Amino acid sequence: MAEITAAMVMKLRDETGLPMMDCKKALQETNGDFELAKQKARESGKKIMSIRQDRTTEEGRIAAYSTLDPPVGAMIELQVESAPVAKHEDLVALSNDLAKQLAVGPGADKPEDLWKQPAPSRKGMTLEQWKDEIEGKMREVLRLARIVRIDLPAGNYVHHDAKSGVLLVVEGGNDDLAKGVAMHVAAMKPKATNTAELEKSLVEKERAILTEQARKEGKPENIIEKMIEGRMRNFYAEHVLSEQPFVKDEKQTVGKVAAAGGMKLVKFIRWQLGESAGEKPAA
Repeated sequence: MAEITAAMVMKLRDETGLPMMDCKKALQETNGDFELAKQKARESGKKIMSIRQDRTTEEGRIAAYSTLDPPVGAMIELQVESAPVAKHEDLVALSNDLAKQLAVGPGADKPEDLWKQPAPSRKGMTLEQWKDEIEGKMREVLRLARIVRIDLPAGNYVHHDAKSGVLLVVEGGNDDLAKGVAMHVAAMKPKATNTAELEKSLVEKERAILTEQARKEGKPENIIEKMIEGRMRNFYAEHVLSEQPFVKDEKQTVGKVAAAGGMKLVKFIRWQLGESAGEKPAA
């Protein structure tokens, strides 16, 4: 049997990222054939991870990619088991590649379709192969929880902790303005893009509450309706994107800032890490 040196084990570890004992075992089983050992070590790591797929993945990252021209926006949620792995440079790079490939590639209806596509920053490697490599190194499950692509002009913003992200579909404007409004959506969490799109039951409930309050205040019925309309403006300013004070300039509403920049707000999708994958975009 060929001599298995520490240098050989270290080299295999450096190239695969797998534990030292796994690398040494692979070299021993292949009689020192380095390339064969590399393949065997990776297959062993993949086999180990295949039986761990039921593990809970409560940490992770949201990543997004968008452009106004060509018109496209994409967002993904990649879940992992622990916070340190979620912040690892390999996870950051993989999540960004997933979002970019979803946007610039042929698209994907479901996560498994996206995994089979090429990794933009890794020549000759699919996204799934890269995932398997990272799982082998980290010994943690990686799960692509949800994906979305919109073939419309869009801006995006992902919070610095990568736990919330926004795709904002617009008409006109520019990238900086679209990103600024997307950042506002991430921070202020509006429920609708404009007043007409706000859920009717929510509006009716608020009207009923305000009407009852006005009656308790002893206001005459003939002026209650006008009072309600005035008070509803505060309600809309809290829940509707176009009516909210812009975070970068609270003297103006988001709608007015967008209009001044020649931009129409169409709809947004806001994700929070771990939320239901069935969440619907604000239309």
